Amino acid sequence: MPVGPGQEEFAPLPFNPYKGSRGLTRIWYALKNSLYGLRSAVREESAFRQELALAVVLIPCGVLIPVQPVEHVLLIGSVLLVLIVELLNSSVEAAIDRISLERHELSKRAKDFGSAAVTLALVICVVTWGWLGVPVMIHWVQ
Repeated sequence: MPVGPGQEEFAPLPFNPYKGSRGLTRIWYALKNSLYGLRSAVREESAFRQELALAVVLIPCGVLIPVQPVEHVLLIGSVLLVLIVELLNSSVEAAIDRISLERHELSKRAKDFGSAAVTLALVICVVTWGWLGVPVMIHWVQ
């Protein structure tokens, strides 16, 4: 295949025995791996456990609060976003630690970026619940 200016020719990727599944088999293995990842996060990551405990309380509240359907999605989605970002942060930290446990500026920077992402997701969650959920809860109390 001809290569134009500014383009690089890439060699084909080597065969990966873990990528051989197709169709329903691939979906089954993906689900198994996802559940294993969630179980590992619950067992190994205290921050994920704390955020999961918060999610166990907030998600049912997000379903039960009498708001518009799109607001239900925002309330629940903001909580799920925190869990998703925490899982990604934990995966970055695990990969960094797998490479080396020695202190290195780039490793620190990667971990700090992940931590900052979790913090921003938490801010989104707090703002969303403060804006949409708290007024309804105050109205209930009165």
